[in-house]
Amino acid sequence: MDIGFNEIMSQDQNEEKILEMIEQRVAELLDTEPELLMSYLYRLDVLEKDLKLAMKLNASNSLASVFSKLIWERQKKRILLRQQFKQDPIEGWEY
Repeated sequence: MDIGFNEIMSQDQNEEKILEMIEQRVAELLDTEPELLMSYLYRLDVLEKDLKLAMKLNASNSLASVFSKLIWERQKKRILLRQQFKQDPIEGWEY
């Protein structure tokens, strides 16, 4: 079931709360399993150049905060692209 961006935002959690939850998990992974975090970022298709720039520019700030924003922005983009290029089911094929 695809969930649209508007549906996500209409749920009881707002964008700030979602970012906070992502940031908590990212911080945990940075402390305990940074390789796994990098693997997740790759699978989520967060661009390596964005990660490198974030690390360079935000050396003094929380990487967890910066990474969580990159993740959230990428997820919003993915949702919007899915909505924009949504394909109807193929007739005769059952899912």
